[in-house]
Amino acid sequence: MAEQGIEKTWLKLRVSDIVREAEAIARFEFTDPANAPLPRFTAGAHVEVRVGDSMIRSYSLSNDPAEAHRYVVAVLREESGRGGSVAMHDRVSVGDILEVSTPCNRFPLAGDEAQFHLLLAGGIGVTPMMAMVHELEARGARWNMHYCTRSPERTAFLIDLAPHVAAGKVSVHHDEGDPARGLDIAATLSRFEVGTHLYFCGPPGFMSATKAAVGHWPVHTVHCEYFTAAEGAQKPAMENNPFEIRIRSTGDVFEVPSDKSIIDVLREHGHVIDSDCEDGYCGTCITRYLSGDPDHRDTVLSESERHSYMMICCSRAKCGTLELDL
Repeated sequence: MAEQGIEKTWLKLRVSDIVREAEAIARFEFTDPANAPLPRFTAGAHVEVRVGDSMIRSYSLSNDPAEAHRYVVAVLREESGRGGSVAMHDRVSVGDILEVSTPCNRFPLAGDEAQFHLLLAGGIGVTPMMAMVHELEARGARWNMHYCTRSPERTAFLIDLAPHVAAGKVSVHHDEGDPARGLDIAATLSRFEVGTHLYFCGPPGFMSATKAAVGHWPVHTVHCEYFTAAEGAQKPAMENNPFEIRIRSTGDVFEVPSDKSIIDVLREHGHVIDSDCEDGYCGTCITRYLSGDPDHRDTVLSESERHSYMMICCSRAKCGTLELDL
């Protein structure tokens, strides 16, 4: 379905181009093999890419949302990661056909209530901001972006952003590995102006510093997206009570013990469940529940979405039985 929907479908798309965007960063372009138009998306949306037989990774779309013929993502190679980025860099070639999900947007731009849009990007967190820049320019909206990276060699999209840098809309900050030499985030965000909306995305330290600086901002004006678990995000100790899950399609009932997740139990009983982070921040394992009292432990679902959906990688039931729409 379209990106506004919760549930996704998979498309078989061709890797039509790969560009070495910066040191350790590659840009991948996906198109339909028959050149058919792709499902539309809005700025801030992401897709999931199936790499090999077992890995699924989420990547923000960076191209102009007005483009219906392609999806573009940028991938940072992380040697110490979980293998997805290395596989994208080493195993994916132009001409390959990969499974790519329909877009989903959990990081959208605000509407007419926003009089000014302030974007803060840290490293590869610039990817969704690129689509936002396209959309804001098309709207004729007022905006400004601070882009924080280690060095020019590790800065993606410099050529694309050059006209906006020249126009004074984008400021690029290189810290050479020392945050004290980069953007003063606390000072930048110290003053809230009515009508301003903030968007930020980046690595854990950047996200923590930004969140700490906006405690005095109205909650509805602050928007962010994590692409890894928050810094120091050791989940507080929570009591994991055993409970049951019922599968709507079969009527099967399985016990979920205190030391296993819903995904663990489902996989033990032959269910194939897509997942990525398995920590509640990527949204890949989103599942509809039909009854029960879920204990939500994710960081992505809105309160309204939590009335019907849950992340089964980390969330549990408070008690009794959860019926899942599987």
